[in-house]
Amino acid sequence: MLSHLEGGKTQAKYALIRQVNENQTIRWLCQIFGVSRSGYYAWLKRQEATPEAADAKLVHAIYWKYNGIYGYRQLQLFLWQDCGIWMNHKKVLRLMQKLRIQARVRKKRRYRYTADAAGLVAENVLNQHFKADKPNEKWVTDITQYRVGERWLYLSAVKDLFNNEIVAYQIGEHPDKELVKQTFKKAFRKRKDVTGVVIHSDRGAPYTSHLYHDMLPKVGAQISMSRGGNCYDNASIESFFSHLKTEGLYPYSIRSLDEAQRRIEQYIRFYNTKRPQRKLNKLTPVEYRRQFIS
Repeated sequence: MLSHLEGGKTQAKYALIRQVNENQTIRWLCQIFGVSRSGYYAWLKRQEATPEAADAKLVHAIYWKYNGIYGYRQLQLFLWQDCGIWMNHKKVLRLMQKLRIQARVRKKRRYRYTADAAGLVAENVLNQHFKADKPNEKWVTDITQYRVGERWLYLSAVKDLFNNEIVAYQIGEHPDKELVKQTFKKAFRKRKDVTGVVIHSDRGAPYTSHLYHDMLPKVGAQISMSRGGNCYDNASIESFFSHLKTEGLYPYSIRSLDEAQRRIEQYIRFYNTKRPQRKLNKLTPVEYRRQFIS
């Protein structure tokens, strides 16, 4: 009984040494507490071998593998995807707090309200029904901008609501109908038969142009548009743009348009093929589509 108590006191001393060893040498601390250095290091090795320590090490590794950007819910998905380990989200959060790591806070998007353009307008067919039962049933599209110094880069993208995949995109220096035209030329080449697809956009000038309203019906697509001044009608594509900027652009010091374009292209590939989503049964957009097709 006495030896058990003595052992408990020694372990408590070891724990105290570990807590304060950042400011003092181990040799000096062991002398103060009257324990041996070899005993302390043997105890420390045993502590680091515990499952909790191993899990913390894994969380730390996955966190930094993805540039220290993500919070506990997304790390939970990466742990499953990369390591085949499904760790309780509360445990991931607790370990992150213990490790003193956290997600980068996403900047709140400033929605731009698009006034009714003096062009062609379509009804809101989508009506915020962002769930699709099959590929090429519902697409959403928009243009976002990113500033580099005094210049701007514009990204036009098309997203399939079935699996949240970015079907096609085009990057340019002007947010015009030509940018949109090139985006959809890519999308139609990639997906071939898109007869019946509902394609939703806001009422920006490129989408109210005669070019746009002539182009889509030729492939059998149905045009849908947000109501005037309602940012939530196209919230799905806006959500992707928010992820792109927070995860793929803001963490880096981007100094040129070429670098910005490279970062955008890298992120879209990552988003489609490497970033699992909870709503897709923990799969990436491409994995989810392939599962459906097979």
